Amino acid sequence: MSRPIAIALHGGAGVLTPGMLSVEDENAIHAALLNALQAGLVILEAGGTSLDAAQASVVELEECPWFNAGKGAVFTHLGDHELDAAIMNGANLEAGAVAGIHHVRNPIRAARAVMEHSEHVLLAGVGADRFLEQQDLELVANDWYSTPLRRRQLEAQQQQPEVVSLEPGGIEKKFGTVGAVALDRYGHVAAATSTGGITNKRYGRVGDSPLIGAGTWADDRSAAISATGHGEFFIRAVVAHNIASRIRLLQTDLNTACEQVVQGELKDLGGNGGVVAVSPSGETALSFNTPGMYRAWRDADGVLHTAIYAGDDRRYER
Repeated sequence: MSRPIAIALHGGAGVLTPGMLSVEDENAIHAALLNALQAGLVILEAGGTSLDAAQASVVELEECPWFNAGKGAVFTHLGDHELDAAIMNGANLEAGAVAGIHHVRNPIRAARAVMEHSEHVLLAGVGADRFLEQQDLELVANDWYSTPLRRRQLEAQQQQPEVVSLEPGGIEKKFGTVGAVALDRYGHVAAATSTGGITNKRYGRVGDSPLIGAGTWADDRSAAISATGHGEFFIRAVVAHNIASRIRLLQTDLNTACEQVVQGELKDLGGNGGVVAVSPSGETALSFNTPGMYRAWRDADGVLHTAIYAGDDRRYER
């Protein structure tokens, strides 16, 4: 009997309620989520690794301007883009991450380069840029990430600094990090997360996405987790490792562990957002405490799903 595979991804969580997006925009987002899911799934079905699958799904999300990662990343207060990403291999706990980088087309590839070609786990800022210039990665001008929508969001944010820009449109609370988790046929899990941060951010702010254990974690003894939300709270609650620890040390099942942290500890702190997770046994969990989360997953029967709002579920029979 062949071992199970599993994959799930997110494209951000926040105030996403029916009627906020046009039908055309909803359809475009569902299509983008499905495309990213299939990019990872084809690797798993061909016997590829969870690490490659998670990365492939995130690359597709980074290439899609609907999401706040890579192309379509939000603007900083100074009007440029600073990208963060992390990747982790559950087979051996190897990890790589970047924070505040400026020129790699796909930041998740930059995180993979740090993991595989440096002795470090996390590189940041101009030093990271210098290292990445020496790697075999596609580099772009910083304005390659820009879109007119993100520019409008920055201008609106600076006029009304008390609110956080909504992606894809409007002025509401929304967190647009992307991420994917996967389980391969060898029993190994992996996680990958990428983000442009928050609109109008200052002072070199770094959120949870590139911090191993906060927004990204993978361990074959527990689970792979990728998070999206208000990063400061995810850092304080060490959300991804918190979930994994409950599974490994308390033998809590995957879904319960995610709910305990996302709906419990994180929410009690005042943190909004969600996670996607997979276990080495093939379980998949998607938990969020916001009205919606862009997400996609493959269920145990092999059916593919995409969703935006809570209770939303588009199924794709194969």
